[in-house]
Amino acid sequence: MSGEPLRFVVVAGETSGDNLAAGLIRAVRARRPDARFAGIAGPRMIAAGCEPWAPSEKLAIMGIVEILKHLPELLRVRRDLEARTTAFAPHAYVGVDAPEFNLGVAARLHERFTTVQYVSPQVWAWRQGRVRSMARTLDLVLCLLPFEKRFYDEARLRAEFVGHPLADRVPLEPDRAAARERLGFAPTDTVVALLPGSRRGEVERLGADFLGAARWLAARRPGVRFVAPMANPGARAIFERLLAAPGVDRGAGGSATLDLVVLDGRAEGALTAADVVLVASGTATLETLLCKRPMVVAYRLASLTAWLLRRAGLMKAPYFAQPNLLAGRRVVPELFQEAVTPERLGAELMAWLDAPERVSAVQAEFRRIHEDLRRGADERAAEALLALVDGEAERAGAPAAGAPPAGEPR
Repeated sequence: MSGEPLRFVVVAGETSGDNLAAGLIRAVRARRPDARFAGIAGPRMIAAGCEPWAPSEKLAIMGIVEILKHLPELLRVRRDLEARTTAFAPHAYVGVDAPEFNLGVAARLHERFTTVQYVSPQVWAWRQGRVRSMARTLDLVLCLLPFEKRFYDEARLRAEFVGHPLADRVPLEPDRAAARERLGFAPTDTVVALLPGSRRGEVERLGADFLGAARWLAARRPGVRFVAPMANPGARAIFERLLAAPGVDRGAGGSATLDLVVLDGRAEGALTAADVVLVASGTATLETLLCKRPMVVAYRLASLTAWLLRRAGLMKAPYFAQPNLLAGRRVVPELFQEAVTPERLGAELMAWLDAPERVSAVQAEFRRIHEDLRRGADERAAEALLALVDGEAERAGAPAAGAPPAGEPR
């Protein structure tokens, strides 16, 4: 493969993986313009120049039971991916997030191809034994969070902390006045943002309780306004169906009509404009942190999945919300499974609204974390990937693939 343009298979699941992969593709192409990319791709990856073999939403599944339900389709996608990867003969296979899928594929491909995982699975939180098999089947892990690299260093698995692309994109000082003006909110309005998740299952499990919490709060805080940025059309359809359903407050103790604006996308603007945020655990919690907004984090899995996690003692981390993990302490409320009720969510939201000193303290902590994560992640990830591929080529006794001849500048 020496002297040929670099070839990469990139596999991403859901919106956040699509965004990360697109940034990586652009950064690699800025250094190696003739590099080729193909794989399981979302719209941003395709726009960046990745040949799509399957849509990324095929992998937008989370939870043990949920994966089992979709297993036949996932196995079919995997067989097709492995066959096409073998024919494409990439210089590296890059799995972006979607660890339950990507780590399995990497294990099957590792004897023939260099394998990389971009976004560490939460091995430090649950199923820590996975790190041993990862060390056998991965050549590199690109980490978004600083404590992850330390974990892999102990396991002697090559890892690089590259920072987080969201931290590069979101300004250190969000312009709240401009965000409110764009969304039609007055400077004096009390605004609450609702983000019930990007996956359909998340919205189905959390949407009714989020709306119930909004009604609970509206009944006790007249004039409060709500904004709900939806990650995709599927999530919006489920959320609006729940909004129209009778009894959606689930006994939240209020029947106030909601002053609610539902948006297509525009999460950053909604978060920046908000006084407080009710958010599903995941990447949206990090975006909320970067927008310096106090939040209440909630998550609910399928009942059997949650039971298995608890029964087997698989959860090892003290927290599941990213802001708490990054701070190393509980700085925002996090509610899981049966603790997610309209009354509890509403009360936690009101507690933020009634404690400006607490809000100021958490904003200072979020600013510190933002600065630590702001490292030029796309560029760092691209450089780490190219260094790995070039190093593999040199060890094989060939010139670095896609690199200029010796004696010429890169």
